[in-house]
Amino acid sequence: MVRITHSVASHRRKKRVLKAAKGQWGDRSKRFRHAKESLMHSMKYAYRDRKVKKRVFRSLWIARINAACRGAGITYSRFMNGLKKANIMLDRKALAEVAVTDKAAFKKLVELAK
Repeated sequence: MVRITHSVASHRRKKRVLKAAKGQWGDRSKRFRHAKESLMHSMKYAYRDRKVKKRVFRSLWIARINAACRGAGITYSRFMNGLKKANIMLDRKALAEVAVTDKAAFKKLVELAK
């Protein structure tokens, strides 16, 4: 009877986990058990935060558009409603970019929205 060890697979798995945990602090990057647990948490956060990132960016765009609107003498909600009524289909990402980079073009959009 031959005793089967899973040494090759085990080493490969440990190597993969420790490589992924590289750059983490202390035992989290040195010891397999700590590294594995740390990676499980980090992967969970990465999955969750890919969804959160979309929300965060949308709120950033809205804040930028709102600030530019206030500077032009109109509220954000009136501006967005005016754009919708004027049939101007620009998403918030594009509007925020225009608000930051091209003040004159944004003023024209405000006039159209009014």
